[in-house]
Amino acid sequence: MAQDKAVFEKQKEQMAGGKGFIAALDQSGGSTPKALRQYGVEEDEYNGEEEMFGEIHKMRTRIITAPDFTSDKVLGAILFERTMRGEIEGIPTAQYLWEKRGVVPFLKIDKGLEEQASGVQMMKPMPGLEALLDEAAQDFGIFGTKERSVIHEADAEGIKQIVAQQFEVGRKVIAAGMVPILEPEVSIHSESKDEAEKMLEEALRVQLDTLAEGEDIMIKLTIPSTPGLYDGLADHPRVVRVVALSGGYSTDEACERLSKNHKMIASFSRALAEGLSKKQSDEEFNALLGSSIDKIYQASL
Repeated sequence: MAQDKAVFEKQKEQMAGGKGFIAALDQSGGSTPKALRQYGVEEDEYNGEEEMFGEIHKMRTRIITAPDFTSDKVLGAILFERTMRGEIEGIPTAQYLWEKRGVVPFLKIDKGLEEQASGVQMMKPMPGLEALLDEAAQDFGIFGTKERSVIHEADAEGIKQIVAQQFEVGRKVIAAGMVPILEPEVSIHSESKDEAEKMLEEALRVQLDTLAEGEDIMIKLTIPSTPGLYDGLADHPRVVRVVALSGGYSTDEACERLSKNHKMIASFSRALAEGLSKKQSDEEFNALLGSSIDKIYQASL
């Protein structure tokens, strides 16, 4: 399913103006055992990496095929590389998302984080990035990407570096014909969270003004301590949408904080899957997921 220009424009329209949120289904190698434990699958229930990824694919398939997982409330979904290359009901995952659910597919592209320096964790190098972007756009019809780095302290220099790296990678994504979601997360445990967020807002604004017409991005940010802090970014002509990560807050707290930020929508991972278990019947699973989807949708309006 190569990228189709008309489909891409329709997806962009949905991401820019649609009501709903983005589901983050992109736990990778390091975070998969934890995600599976939360889902009620212990490490002694699978043998090796292949079986582990098999279990997480089953979990994601169960979420994606649930009755409430449609574009009525879910605008997009972020996938892990293996999920992109996998299938649901014999159809490539990204194609299934768009054609059967009306949900726009994104791909997580970062390879994890460097050690902390200058109060931040930059992204590790991404060897083979151009080839991956080409495969995502041309072979699987992926609309956009997501790349995460983390800010721990209000260190102006570190924050400038993190934002510069995000935009450098973002430009490669744009060149490949996709829309990047830049994700410079501010840790919710940071003792200087509010100050760091104000520095981040300024650094993002400076970089946004360097983008040419047609170089459009999305930004994924921690829900700010000062409500409405990122409204100006959401209104920038180069920004398709500003989305919020749950960052370790419970679903209820994340939704409550998000509801005070009228120009952000959710892009939750852990908060979306909270309470779901492999042991639940389909009826129980679908009811709980439906209730979480509704809660996150309402907070994103």
